[in-house]
Amino acid sequence: MKPLYVLLLSTLLVACSSNDSVDLEPAELVDIENEMDLDALWSEDVGAGTGDGFVIQALSVLNDSVFSSDANGLITALDRNNGDELWETHLEQPVSGGTGVAGNLVVVGTQAGNVIALDSATGETRWQAAVGGEVLAPPQGNGTVVVVQTLSGRVYGLNANDGAELWMHESVTPALTLRGTSTPLIWGNSVITGFSSGKVVALDINEGTAQWEQRIAIPRGRSELERVVDIDGSPLLIGDSIFSGSYQGRLVAINRNTGKGLWAKPESTYNNLAGGMGYVFVADADGKLKAYNATSGALVWENDQLARRELGAPQTFGSYVAVADYAGYVHVMNQSDGQMVARRKVDGDGVRSPMLGVGNILYVHGNSGELEALSVQ
Repeated sequence: MKPLYVLLLSTLLVACSSNDSVDLEPAELVDIENEMDLDALWSEDVGAGTGDGFVIQALSVLNDSVFSSDANGLITALDRNNGDELWETHLEQPVSGGTGVAGNLVVVGTQAGNVIALDSATGETRWQAAVGGEVLAPPQGNGTVVVVQTLSGRVYGLNANDGAELWMHESVTPALTLRGTSTPLIWGNSVITGFSSGKVVALDINEGTAQWEQRIAIPRGRSELERVVDIDGSPLLIGDSIFSGSYQGRLVAINRNTGKGLWAKPESTYNNLAGGMGYVFVADADGKLKAYNATSGALVWENDQLARRELGAPQTFGSYVAVADYAGYVHVMNQSDGQMVARRKVDGDGVRSPMLGVGNILYVHGNSGELEALSVQ
């Protein structure tokens, strides 16, 4: 029997509520007095955005270029400092998950299960390879191996020169999952990623053999809905520790070399994590933004002003942490105390794709295809 996938995450979140009296309306935005201006350094239209499907179009950066994709297969390279177009390539198939970089390649995946590698300087197609399932997260690479994860629970290692399959690792996929996958993290000779089973696994990047695995969530409950424990966020590396969070599970710190658990906290998230100032930032499934001490796991602060606003992944830039919501607002808070200091509406159709922070600049890709480079003044 083929796995049953949830098409809309918001539908699952409402269905999982066990208290009918809970207010499921998004929290109204409270007026704030911006302590500083969140200005657009530049803004460009880079295509059709995320389209109608519940997918992301993640950005990537290589040197002074920022790369974007849209649901129709348009790949664009811009000068990340001024927004000038460097090149654009129209693929003949829709892209899902967004762009990743691998050496001098820009790599994308499709819902049809194809992986396409482009030359990062020209946009010319270098190779295309077929993998066994939808690709809903950006492929990653180290210049020698390109790693891609599919919705069907498989991770592939492909030769960066020609796309030939080097290895494949398969994980058992539950009957019901969220529509998304973890983005593999490459560190040294390891690929670290999470699965819908609630496990984090480290694989040898050259051979695909398992180095260690750690279960961070255990399915509980009588229904398949209650037992969903997907890890859809990319593992976060801070120092010697890997951090990962699951839906209806836990936030866990893991030793990057051995896979040994260091600390764990009950948590529910389907987003990437962010790190800064010795903290791990989590946007939970209820719309709360939290900061945990990376060493001890202690909760440092919590901001609930954006409850139920379908927050995307937090992202750090400068001394701030930002999060975007379903209405297209980008909210900026101090990393130190969670106080909201600035807000800007970027896209009326919302922001679903992960933002990208590079130094003091925050790159935001809206659902309708607007790409902005923001800076706090």
